Amino acid sequence: MIRPSQELILNRLPTSASALACTAHALNIIEKKSLTHEQMKTLNREVIDNFQQHVNPGFLEYRKSVTAGGDYGAVEWQASSLNTLVDTQGKEYLDCLGGFGIFNVGHRNPTVVSAVQHQLEKQPLHSQELLDPLRAMLAKTLATLTPGKLKYSFFSNSGTESVEAAIKLAKAYQSPRGKFTFIAASGAFHGKSLGALSATAKAAFRKPFMPLLPGFRHVPFGNIEALRTMLSECRKTGDDVAAVILEPIQGEGGVIIPPVGYLPSVRKLCDEFGALLIFDEVQTGMGRTGRMFACEHENVQPDILCLAKALGGGVMPIGATVATEEVFSVLFDNPFLHTTTFGGNPLACAAALAAIHVLLEQNLPAQAQQKGELLLDGFQALQREFPELVVDARGQGLLIAIEFSDNEIGYNFASAMFRQQVLVAGTLNNAQTIRIEPPLTITMEQCGQVLDCARKALTSLRVRHTEVVATEEH
Repeated sequence: MIRPSQELILNRLPTSASALACTAHALNIIEKKSLTHEQMKTLNREVIDNFQQHVNPGFLEYRKSVTAGGDYGAVEWQASSLNTLVDTQGKEYLDCLGGFGIFNVGHRNPTVVSAVQHQLEKQPLHSQELLDPLRAMLAKTLATLTPGKLKYSFFSNSGTESVEAAIKLAKAYQSPRGKFTFIAASGAFHGKSLGALSATAKAAFRKPFMPLLPGFRHVPFGNIEALRTMLSECRKTGDDVAAVILEPIQGEGGVIIPPVGYLPSVRKLCDEFGALLIFDEVQTGMGRTGRMFACEHENVQPDILCLAKALGGGVMPIGATVATEEVFSVLFDNPFLHTTTFGGNPLACAAALAAIHVLLEQNLPAQAQQKGELLLDGFQALQREFPELVVDARGQGLLIAIEFSDNEIGYNFASAMFRQQVLVAGTLNNAQTIRIEPPLTITMEQCGQVLDCARKALTSLRVRHTEVVATEEH
């Protein structure tokens, strides 16, 4: 690529020249396939300084569990395989975080990358006026793939946006029926924009932005009688419920799995009270829990389904809100009631179609079930071995949580795993819980490696824990 000369840069306005120098430097880094040791050290310092000065210094403190050698955290350089990535120091990490669930088909999956590259050569973004073929193909694919009568799709750029679309769709459908109330669950995470945040149930995220959207109520997750009571009370007071929104398994709440029979009972209650059922499968969908969608474990069919994260194949951001024809038809007369400029763009749709192809062709949901059973059995054995540290190990497929006796032990466990070059992290709504959420492409051998590293980490934490207890008793 031709770079502007230094003289040309200096002859521009100061702010323009400064920005041009920044972009030239960034493009130079992007195009490099490798860095010298000194270049890596310089880049590390530069990234940390830019986060401190221009992104958000709070992110540096948040990443203290991946701190080494006095730095705030490792700086990513590239993916080295489907299941590993390399930092700027050349260290390779086994990814058991999966970008919070986006890398279901692995890092830089060649099928997904190839699809995006081929589409990039044709047309990266749509004209907005002509019909775009990949959006139509992806919508048909999702209508075929998703359970029940789900048929029409609205595409966005993230999970939060997919939830926002679901809330608006439910409002548009139910408002003429005089139903305006939404019920969500305690411990839920649905995103952080105002609508999605109204359904999210973490005070730390909600309080700074109060008041949120009116009409949102929360009930204990997994408690069908609490939901029945809330629906009944809302009806008695004239606050009839438009929709119930749930994660089939709560991800950020700490991988909370509801009792068997809960979701079918929720479906029955929604039918009884004329409420729509929205399933947020942004994290649980796309094979993560051992089925393509977590609601399929008990064959429960929602009226609206929210997808994102892994839908983009770990290459492009994309969200989808899939609904039945009856519900979605409220947008037929005016399809511009809810739109987004980049939603359903060709590159994102190419990535999603390729990701679905890989998931189905390689039967990755079934692999997630098999590998998840191996990991969960191993973590439950570690729970029995280290009961003073580990309170619980639970999960479904490759969405697994280890709950520790306090937040600090969880943090120290993540740090100990990082030192062994295995990436894990906590869940947003439950700081005592560390998630294990690797790509579905993780190998059985790598699963064994994770368990070995976890045992070593817990052994070192036991020594520290014993010393602390002895000091306190003394």
